[in-house]
Parts: sequence; structure tokens; C-alpha cells
Amino acid sequence: MGLRYTYGMYYYQEREDLGQNPIDQSHQLDLWVDHAFTERWQAKVQDSFIVGQEPELIDPNTSVATRTEGNNIRNTGTLAVNTMWTRLFSTAFNYQNSIYDYQNSGGTASDPSLAGVLNRLDQSVSLDFQWQVAPETMGFFGGAFEWVNYTGDEQIGANPVVPSQIFYSAARNNLSYFGYVGVQRSLLANLNLTGKAGVQYSDNYNAPSGGTSLNPYADISLIYTYLPGCYAQAGFTQMQNATDISTVSDNGSLTLNTESSTVYASINHKLTPKLLGTVIGRWQHSVYNEGLTTMRRMITIVGFEPVV
Repeated sequence: MGLRYTYGMYYYQEREDLGQNPIDQSHQLDLWVDHAFTERWQAKVQDSFIVGQEPELIDPNTSVATRTEGNNIRNTGTLAVNTMWTRLFSTAFNYQNSIYDYQNSGGTASDPSLAGVLNRLDQSVSLDFQWQVAPETMGFFGGAFEWVNYTGDEQIGANPVVPSQIFYSAARNNLSYFGYVGVQRSLLANLNLTGKAGVQYSDNYNAPSGGTSLNPYADISLIYTYLPGCYAQAGFTQMQNATDISTVSDNGSLTLNTESSTVYASINHKLTPKLLGTVIGRWQHSVYNEGLTTMRRMITIVGFEPVV
């Protein structure tokens, strides 16, 4: 069982000079329970509740690249069950439930709010079938289902051809089906690779265009442990994400989401027995699906975080 609380405080001198509140505060509470029912059945339940303004804290995969005023909330709960059916064959079941609630609300069709375009309930369930090919290699294949229900219930766009046609948050609701294959392999005693690749089929059933799409899906990571307690990690992901951009094209199609390719890397170094330093970098390339906006956005985020 575990419990962790993280508090953050940010001071902006320029805001104080303007007579505004110069301090932002963030709160993150993490809870988790691991339990082995038997040698073959193991389960993990965890929950992460966050209140803050920083995009990396609230919703790192959207195209919101700047801090957002207000007490914005994300809560993510996860249930994982791993079962060893035989010495070589196992399954991994996962369920995840995420709630996003932005304080910025009250938008209009011409000026949507973040609550209108991003507040949502995101649920996903997956099942992987795993085979121990060799002592250092495990192959697997699986599938997942994701349901995203936008809960803002606000205006987020208007049809320029038919001005009386107003689009609301629920126009972005979608269902996604994933199929993939993957591998987990110990390349060296201190170098581990995990990767999966496949396809994602999405149905935006409430969209004005009734859009469906088939896109590539990937999640690859490499971890290298170079000293006890010190490791470097690099990875790549390819998937659809929510976006804060909401535009309507001349033919009445609404911006639904983005197709994002993300490369990330981090170094976690034990500076002293009680001090861990972390450097994180991330580059994201996103393409908007439908709508008036067709530009691509690149995001580069680099941070340093000393942890005591």
C-alpha cells in the first residue's frame, strides 16, 4: 500500500506588479494498493487526484502548451489484474477511468471555453495475451476499447453555412478500438525494451461529419540502468489525443481531436542517498483532425526536478 502527496507553489512577480494574485498552487494525491491473491493472481489498484494549472500535470497529451488559470482537476483511477495461467502463458487486464474538469467555463460558439472543449470522462479497458518466448523475451498481442464522453455541455462552434446549427461539447464524443502486438525484452542485464504497435479505429458518432478514422498506434520505451538507483529512459508514442482547438470548416466539419507523435526522454540520477535529480524532455508533433485549423503544432518541454 502506498500514499504520496505532492505540493507545488509558483510565484509570478509580473502578476504582483499588475496587482494580481502572484501565487499558483498545485496539489497531487496518489494512492495505490498491490495485492497477490496467489502466486498466479496479482492485482493493483491506484488513483491519482490532481488540482493545478500546469499542462504537464493536468493533461500532458493535449495541445494545451501553457498554464491554465484556475483550480483545474484531473482524477485517474486504474485497476490491473495479471494472471499466470501456465508457466509460459499469462494475461494482463487493465481498466482506466479519467475525469478532466477545467474551471474555465461559460464559452460561446465563437469563443469556446476550456471546460467546453476539454471536460470529459475517458474510460478504457484492455486485455493482453502474453507468451514467455524465452527467459529474457515475452511476446504479446491484445486489444483495447476506449470511450470518451465530453461533459462540458457548452457551445464549441457554429456552422458557417448554416449559422443556426450550433455544435456542443458532446459533438466530440467518440469510441475507439485498438489492436496491437508487442514485445518485452531484456536486451542486456541493465537494458530493457517494451514496445507495442498496431492500429486505432475511431468512431466520432456525434460529429457533424459522422467521421470514422483508422490510424497507427504505437507505444515504445527503452530503459537503461547505468548505476544503482540511476537510469535513463527514452520512448515514442503515436495516438489520438484531445485538443483545446475548436474550429469549424467551410463545409461544416468540427475539429475533433489531434493525431500526435511524441518523443520523450528522461534521466533520473541519484545525487545523494536522499536526493534524486530528474531531467525530462518531450517533443510532440500534432495534426488536427477536421475543422478549419490544419496547421501542425510542435511542443518542446524540458524540465529539471530535484526530489528529496
